[in-house]
Amino acid sequence: MSDRFDVVVAGAGPAGAQAARDIAARGYDVVVLETEPESEFPRQSNKSTGGTFPSMLTAFNVPDDVVMQFTDSVVLESPNHHFEQPQAGAVLEFADFKEFLVEVSRANGAEYRFDARVSGPIMEGGEIVGVEYNGDREVYGDVVIDATGPAAPLAKALGVTNLQREKQAIGIEREFEGVDLDHPGYADLEDAMMLRLDHEYAPGGYSWIFHTGEDTAKVGVCYIQNEQYQQYADGDRTIDGYLQHWLETDPRFEDAEPIEGTQHRGSAHIQSPGELSTDNFVAIGDTVPTIDPLWGEGINKGMQSARAAAIAVDHCLTPDERDTSADNISVYDDLWHETVAPDMDSRLFMTQLMYFAPNERYDRFMRDLDRLDLQTMRRANEGSWRAISKLLHLDDVPLLAKFAGHYLRT
Repeated sequence: MSDRFDVVVAGAGPAGAQAARDIAARGYDVVVLETEPESEFPRQSNKSTGGTFPSMLTAFNVPDDVVMQFTDSVVLESPNHHFEQPQAGAVLEFADFKEFLVEVSRANGAEYRFDARVSGPIMEGGEIVGVEYNGDREVYGDVVIDATGPAAPLAKALGVTNLQREKQAIGIEREFEGVDLDHPGYADLEDAMMLRLDHEYAPGGYSWIFHTGEDTAKVGVCYIQNEQYQQYADGDRTIDGYLQHWLETDPRFEDAEPIEGTQHRGSAHIQSPGELSTDNFVAIGDTVPTIDPLWGEGINKGMQSARAAAIAVDHCLTPDERDTSADNISVYDDLWHETVAPDMDSRLFMTQLMYFAPNERYDRFMRDLDRLDLQTMRRANEGSWRAISKLLHLDDVPLLAKFAGHYLRT
């Protein structure tokens, strides 16, 4: 095996495999280092709900055969109300999706080394020039990409990422059969992806039900163990306990049975990304992090960051004299902020405010959504301060003042 490539990618998740796919398609030599053995990939790293939208499938030529269920609506629930919006979606079979990306990137010429655990960067003159893996193995590249997610062994060593423990969301999901998707008193969740804001089940976070076909669904809970969590949480209940509590108290799960082998755990950070690149190096996907703060949708954002990285790599390696300096490779940073996650700060603000609110405010939020037009909701979701302001009321001032103190402390 060659020990030198144009590009070395650490991590074969959606972001890493998509980066390899795009970069190899441009004719560059790419190697991907993946911790899992190939015989197990990606069963042990199937950590995503797989909820996404047709725009992602189209943009990245993802085939329908990796989709478990196409959905027609997005439903938001609070303890006593719900809001439904027509919105085409897709729930992926995440393992099949990852296998597809590896297969197509290999077809483009990317090399994969499985059972290859990245331990740190190889440095020369203060710059990364390669990657150490499996203790004593080395591989070199003009550009190194960290797509390992929150582990981020390369980005952390280079000081590129500033992932904060108090901003880390943890999640658990299981797939069930026998779910009552149209129970009286609740929204009809057939062909729907539902997110629930309810501190009883996800203190300082959210829970979800994604229809996956017939009477089956992905069911999960996610929250950040921060001040909001401390305010609303039962200190004796783990995240597994919160999922079990929901299953035991929500009548939609009265006859539900878990499908064997479908429990998944994962984590991601809900925060501004900090740095994104340095000499010879970029970080993509959840390494930075790149997740939609409002709805937790990370697949599309991760794929977009991979494509931005591929454009930056091509920009740096195309000239006769390659220039992978921090200044030149920072075109990735520009693309990330302009196309991958524009208005991230305002979206993060709204997300943190949403998780900070009490349950009764969630009920009012659902009623507010019912009175707003789709254009205003779309602009609020995109981070427009004017649109966000239409979701606030005069009697929210005490909540906003309390949140402002919390926001300034963090």
